[in-house]
Amino acid sequence: METALVVLVVALALGFDYTNGFHDAANAIATSVSTRALTPRVALIMAAAMNFLGALLGTEVAETIAREIVNLEGTSSHAALTVVLCALVGAIVWNLITWWFGLPSSSTHALIGGLVGAGLAGGMTVFWSAILDKVVLPMVVSPVVGFALAFVVMVGVLWIFRSSAPARTNRRFRLAQTASAAAMALGHGLQDAQKTMGVIYLALLTAGWADPDAGIPLWVKLSAAAAISAGTYAGGWRIMRTLGRRIIELDPARGFVAESVSAVVLYVNAFALHAPVSTTHTITSAIMGVGATRRLSAVRWGVAKNIVLAWVSTIPAAALVAAVTTWLLSPLLA
Repeated sequence: METALVVLVVALALGFDYTNGFHDAANAIATSVSTRALTPRVALIMAAAMNFLGALLGTEVAETIAREIVNLEGTSSHAALTVVLCALVGAIVWNLITWWFGLPSSSTHALIGGLVGAGLAGGMTVFWSAILDKVVLPMVVSPVVGFALAFVVMVGVLWIFRSSAPARTNRRFRLAQTASAAAMALGHGLQDAQKTMGVIYLALLTAGWADPDAGIPLWVKLSAAAAISAGTYAGGWRIMRTLGRRIIELDPARGFVAESVSAVVLYVNAFALHAPVSTTHTITSAIMGVGATRRLSAVRWGVAKNIVLAWVSTIPAAALVAAVTTWLLSPLLA
């Protein structure tokens, strides 16, 4: 039974990684597609490749997910694997619900919410202080920083190019968006694929199939990278329309700034803070920031409000689904 549970957890984790890819593909390429800097198919191929590369650049975020959300030590491997399994179910269900309605919610926080809900329902200890420091605070601070930094940088860009010919400037920024979109996709792989690595690694540690001193196995890194790349290539057109057009009509300069600022925020959190932040929150807030430089009314705040509501509800909603799944499945898997 234990072997079957591990295999099922790995399969579900890769399934979550795939839904993360098509759910969050819009994060990396919506702005480039909406400004016509890249065609949708070229943008998806580029994003898939950069997601794969980004997934292999580090493991710090994966270590946070595996060791600092729920304490599974001191429990049976069977109970611990059941919790991880139910956490993944909660995250996948919430990903599919928000994808269906075109809401760019956070796959990161869906997974964390799933781990918290399943852990509590399974009687495990939750590391609340670590969640506050590495999840809640970055969840609040990153969008604020993304909005403010994008606003300031965009004001600077507008001042620098105030006397330039609009047509020539737009052409240059469309070319520049190729690089900024690639940087954003790299950051998405760096952040989001690592979360799946962390869950698989957690399951392997629980079953005694991995050496805690040896780090995350190479096959885990490659499979997580491949799954998120495949999901990214499948695309996320519903969410892409929301990010690319429904918040604000973007021009190439604003698209470039939003992507560049988002990439910087993702890299700082991954490499310096080891915090699993949301690429969705980061790019959406940056888009709002560059849009606000046109005028505050240019941002469709009604759409933004719906997005924020999805953000706020993600952790408790995924936690609830995971908890219910734990209560239902625990007797069946006993």
